[in-house]
Amino acid sequence: MSKPNFIIFLTDDQGYGDLSCMGATDFSTPNLDRVAASGCRFTDWYSNSPVCSPSRASLMTGRYPGNAGVRSILAGHRMTTGLPKKVPTLATALKELGYATGMFGKWHLGLADGSRPSDHGFDEWFGFLAGCIDYYSHIFYWGMNHGGPGNDPTHDLWDNNREIFENGRYFTELITERAVAFIRRMAQRGEPFFLYVPYNAPHYPMHAPRKYLDRFPNLPPDRRIMAAMISAVDDSVGAIMAEVAKRGMTDNTLVFFQSDNGPSRETRNWLDGRQDPYYGGTAGKLKGHKFSLYEGGIRMPALMSWPDKIPPGQVIKEAGAAMDIFPTCLKAAGGNPSEYELDGRDVLPMVSSGAPSPHGEIFWEMGNQNAMRRGKWKLVLNGQLVEGAPPEDAVFLSDLEADMGERRNLADEHKDVVEEMVADTERWRAGIEKRWREEWQGK
Repeated sequence: MSKPNFIIFLTDDQGYGDLSCMGATDFSTPNLDRVAASGCRFTDWYSNSPVCSPSRASLMTGRYPGNAGVRSILAGHRMTTGLPKKVPTLATALKELGYATGMFGKWHLGLADGSRPSDHGFDEWFGFLAGCIDYYSHIFYWGMNHGGPGNDPTHDLWDNNREIFENGRYFTELITERAVAFIRRMAQRGEPFFLYVPYNAPHYPMHAPRKYLDRFPNLPPDRRIMAAMISAVDDSVGAIMAEVAKRGMTDNTLVFFQSDNGPSRETRNWLDGRQDPYYGGTAGKLKGHKFSLYEGGIRMPALMSWPDKIPPGQVIKEAGAAMDIFPTCLKAAGGNPSEYELDGRDVLPMVSSGAPSPHGEIFWEMGNQNAMRRGKWKLVLNGQLVEGAPPEDAVFLSDLEADMGERRNLADEHKDVVEEMVADTERWRAGIEKRWREEWQGK
């Protein structure tokens, strides 16, 4: 059989509950639901960070953020360095196996020379490099209200390192046009391909064309714009998958979808000067949101399809994480994950034949927060629900099988479990810090 193709879709700040196949009832995502129906949806899939850049670094490198050299949100000026060039990405690994590679969308892993997609294995790319842009002017405005030098607005739209201008074109649709054209070219050339499609929706600024807003006339304004932005992504996924089908590639294409982190509560989502937290997105039954290591910040809507290998209609309850995509795709392409430094594991046995999760435990770190999942147990140390506020609890232990929303703290009832998990978490974090000082700091 010929090598499989790979398509990875990534959304931005989309909550666990903001997909109809994950439980949303006030809007629908029929195209993404079809991806789930043709393969599986995950109930316990994780981002490796509750914020943009580190989560993307893990997806691309198969490593924890601290082992990939990106632990925080990267700045958006044009001298910003990012993912170290010496760290292999899935694109570089697949390129060595004869794959054509393309990225269309949001990068957010560095703007300076050496940090761009073309420096990390992508044959061609289109999109922006900072953390967010206006969807129509494609200008990065984020730092303007912070004052000081270096915070001027910056235009940020590129076609293979050449700055281009598409003023007035909705960015979600621009991404999709490029992705569809890439698939057409790959079909004509007969090459296996890796297509990375990181949408910036539904990240602020909250922009959507009228045709999407008109689908949801009865939703409150904050929820309406969220539904419209996700609906635009869903239409785009449908257009890309239709092109795959048209070219006869569906059965031999592994498709994966997830969000990069939980929903944003940031006031800048409002666009009208309001200072109360934004609540247009939802993490469903989960506690927490973007920036938090409670489940709402890191447990993601996630789907995978590969008709040749993955039985349809599955709901996978085993734990997996974004860092698993590198070894999963590499192994599926005929590569050898053991040749790379990886924290992720191949999850294909989990989705194709019912194997258990390859992870004994998964760890997270963000600022002063740490977290660990081991089986049903989830530990959060210094967990935050509001950015900049004191921790909710110094130590929080939950049984996710009985309490996925982390409502009840069991730390006092299971002191032996807490003691062991705290020691393991602190040991892991110490290793991350040691490597950061010795290898990545000042890179």
